[in-house]
Amino acid sequence: YEVIEKACKFIMEGARFIGTNPDLTGPTDFGIVPAVGALTAPIELATGVKPYYVGKPNPLMMRSALRRLNSHSENTVMIGDRMDTDIVAGLETGLETILVLTGVTKKEDIRKYPYQPSRICNSIKDIYDLL
Repeated sequence: YEVIEKACKFIMEGARFIGTNPDLTGPTDFGIVPAVGALTAPIELATGVKPYYVGKPNPLMMRSALRRLNSHSENTVMIGDRMDTDIVAGLETGLETILVLTGVTKKEDIRKYPYQPSRICNSIKDIYDLL
């Protein structure tokens, strides 16, 4: 609580509110745990200031990664387990996308989104079969 309180104080004094990504949860070996979005949410609610996320799904980060890899959207695929960050990041950057169902997004959740991945795989292993 003290860290959240300090963050609110700094933001109200003019500090920039920056987060890595808006993911509310993330998968671990022990199950789903809170992620960055869950930690920034109380600060946003208390201050009324929305964080600027520098990581996925920010297209600037994706384009920077493509440049760093010396790659292009035509020959790069975004693979992820989240429709709301991984897949949308790929789509907004013009990449083919593969949703892997071993993480956060489940098959029954996909229809809730107005966009769709290029492909859906049950596991990372299934991607190998696509090659």
